[in-house]
Amino acid sequence: MTMNRPENYQYPLNDAWTTAEIITVSSFYEKIEAANDSSVPTADLLAAYRDFKTIVTAKSEEKQLGRAFEAASGLSIYKTMQAAQTTNKQRFQYRS
Repeated sequence: MTMNRPENYQYPLNDAWTTAEIITVSSFYEKIEAANDSSVPTADLLAAYRDFKTIVTAKSEEKQLGRAFEAASGLSIYKTMQAAQTTNKQRFQYRS
């Protein structure tokens, strides 16, 4: 089930990030989308989050990016990751 959200929106990114960091963060955002739209291997989502956290180390920046992502996409990084971290299933799909 695809959620109702804008077809075209920009990921919240930091101008100071390198190209590699932008790719890593964008990949994490894509996994959040996949977890909300269909399903994603839980290990892949958790690994993408760990990679994201190596770039976004400050909790305040993580919250700021999470709010911006949710405003643009309608998807909550916080709620998705909270559920993913407590599942014991191989594949994860977030259901609000």
